[in-house]
Amino acid sequence: MPLKQTILLRYPALASRNFVIFWIGQFISLIGTWMQSVTQPYLAYRMSGSAFDLGLIGFAGALPTLILALPGGVLVERLDKRKTVIAMQVVMLVQAFLMAFLALTGLIQIWHIAILSFLLGTASAIEITARQAMLIELVGKESLPNAIALQSTIFNAARVLGPSLAAPFLILIKGSGEGWAFFANGVSYLFIIISLFYVQTPFKTEPKNASRDWLADFLEGQDYIRQTRSVAMIIVMAAVVGFIGFPLLNFIPVIARDVLAQSLDSEAAIAARNSALYTAQGVGALVASLLLASFNPSRKGWLLAAGQVVFIASLFVIAFTHNIPIELFLFVLVGWGSVITLASMNTMIQLEVPDNLRGRVFSTYLWGLQGIAPFGSLLVGWMAQGWGVLSTALVCSLICFIVIGVIHFLVPDIRERLY
Repeated sequence: MPLKQTILLRYPALASRNFVIFWIGQFISLIGTWMQSVTQPYLAYRMSGSAFDLGLIGFAGALPTLILALPGGVLVERLDKRKTVIAMQVVMLVQAFLMAFLALTGLIQIWHIAILSFLLGTASAIEITARQAMLIELVGKESLPNAIALQSTIFNAARVLGPSLAAPFLILIKGSGEGWAFFANGVSYLFIIISLFYVQTPFKTEPKNASRDWLADFLEGQDYIRQTRSVAMIIVMAAVVGFIGFPLLNFIPVIARDVLAQSLDSEAAIAARNSALYTAQGVGALVASLLLASFNPSRKGWLLAAGQVVFIASLFVIAFTHNIPIELFLFVLVGWGSVITLASMNTMIQLEVPDNLRGRVFSTYLWGLQGIAPFGSLLVGWMAQGWGVLSTALVCSLICFIVIGVIHFLVPDIRERLY
């Protein structure tokens, strides 16, 4: 069998020219996004030395999802999804260049980072729902699971490349490396914006009638969730890890600088250690993404459970670790578990939900995962400031284990359903 045909059988979403163009543009953009994601908390912690400030910035970045995710689902179903993604990507480009300007001129302060994080979060709250709903318009329902897995692959390949590319900026360009990393991110957005002008959406569904009452549309989606127990419980599990699990990952700079501190540490050594932890997390995430893209297991519920166990157990062990090689290995497992968890939940919801409800139900899932995260970021930041990041990891991992374990025990259908 020819190589091309073999590849398309394994990765059917790549048969879509439109998806491939978008996929490549997004990959370049995501590398820049991860450069900024690593650099921003590093800069903030270098400036203030406060774990609570990291929580505050996380709060600012996630707050828009709390406010906008639910109405955003109704909005996205009334708009052209491709054009919506383009508009939001332009806002993100502006945000990155503003961060670069403030950092390069030496004007940047913690409140600048918080406000610009809020701006980025506002655009992301709409863009993520629109982009996820757009995937099926590019490839159709049959290839959708593979498209989601391939999206996850480039997202996590960027998690490896982004921190690796950010490290030279931070280590070699003294005093202004953060600003140039932000500038590189701004340039990277041009690639996805340009790619979106060249794609078509052959499986596009017409936007909903805008004359219909917004509240009625919203309540229709919520009624579906209440009546579909498996979907409702997936959203609850997303809310648990979004509130008290994933916010712990905002404190990697604290682990790099304080928990893993070495005698005679230099700023360059701390920056390298910080990037190494992010890269290790990205390696695990990339391995998970490649696994999902290459194989399409029908028992996605069992895969979800495995991802949750690995993610939570890794956070638990991190609470007792001060050894750098062990810490790096644990962050590989954190990356693997988080991607298996998120990709499984995403795919299960998108395959379960009818086309006419996908935007509204996915926005509720996004609200559960990221919308209440602002309060989780503040809570975890307060805990880390008062108790230390290791004790915080211990408490949060135990809470996640108990709540998610109870859900799996009470709703075994989540694990048993075939897709």
